[in-house]
Amino acid sequence: MVSTDRFLAFAAMSLLVIVIPGPSVLFVIGRALAHGRRTAVATALGNVVGSYLLVVAVAFGIGSLVERSVTVYLAVKLAGAAYLVFLGVQAFRHRKEMKAASIRADSAAPARGDLRTVLDGALVGVTNPKGVVFFAAVLPQFVDHSAGRLPLQMLLLGLVPISIGLVTDTLWGLTASAARAWFARSDRRLSLIGGAGGFTMIGLGLTVAVTGRAE
Repeated sequence: MVSTDRFLAFAAMSLLVIVIPGPSVLFVIGRALAHGRRTAVATALGNVVGSYLLVVAVAFGIGSLVERSVTVYLAVKLAGAAYLVFLGVQAFRHRKEMKAASIRADSAAPARGDLRTVLDGALVGVTNPKGVVFFAAVLPQFVDHSAGRLPLQMLLLGLVPISIGLVTDTLWGLTASAARAWFARSDRRLSLIGGAGGFTMIGLGLTVAVTGRAE
């Protein structure tokens, strides 16, 4: 249904956009620094889930409304920014609770809070202004109108950036969490890195709030 040339062209475009770190990448890094590898991977998964919800929205016409309406766009952007700041403040407030012993215990403990972590990542992914603009403005350009079944074409094409994003976000998270492991030798270092992760998310939230289209 989707021609090979359109598929490859969209894949190349997606790669160019995704390799430039945006809100989702910085969010994964911040969570990795604050909470480690497991949270980073779950956050990356949540990000792509949220991003694919944008694909679904665009495929069925909702994304174009968000892109055309300044009010809706600003509401989505500011909601995402506020949530990032909230998570950053929480990470900073609890930075002194990070202990080297807890890092070792967490690795052997049963899964706790993974669903919440995925949902956090999904919320950031679905309110990511970069994702809204990309999927609403770029994705529709690569469908073949003569072939029909446009929503299905968009859903299939949307799997391309989602797959790329899952790989790259996970790699960013694992890299950041590896650096965090070095800090686990000292409770003070962990506190510092937890604070850094919190400041990263707060700064990211403020950046998202003041950037983007102004019209």
